[in-house]
Amino acid sequence: MEPTTTDRPLRHAVRHYLEMVLAMCVGMIVLGGVGVGLAVLLGLPATYGAEIDALLMATTMAAGMAVWMRHRGHSWIPVAQMSGSMYVAFGILFVPLWMSLITPSDLMLWGHVLMLPAMAGAMLLRPGEYTRPHRHA
Repeated sequence: MEPTTTDRPLRHAVRHYLEMVLAMCVGMIVLGGVGVGLAVLLGLPATYGAEIDALLMATTMAAGMAVWMRHRGHSWIPVAQMSGSMYVAFGILFVPLWMSLITPSDLMLWGHVLMLPAMAGAMLLRPGEYTRPHRHA
């Protein structure tokens, strides 16, 4: 059965969301691996503490996603909003970490989990941006 025109915006939004998650994973694996490799080569520590490690992780994920979004023709404002959702997801967990209510491992796990609804929230700020077909820049 062929999708109706009312199905397509949702399909575009879901596809865009999944593409961003994939781009984030690629950024995390590639840039995270490069970062750890450089740290080892330079004799620097591979870890800097839970908060810094979480922010570095968010940065590698945001970078991968930002490259993909720009490739797809998004302007810098939606890219910045979507990237910010990654930092917010980790940042809101810093207080429970500082209060010893969660562990550094919990921070990483729940930061990644919270990132997914945070991204959906960023998409809801600009529905027209994410419910139309993608175009290459």
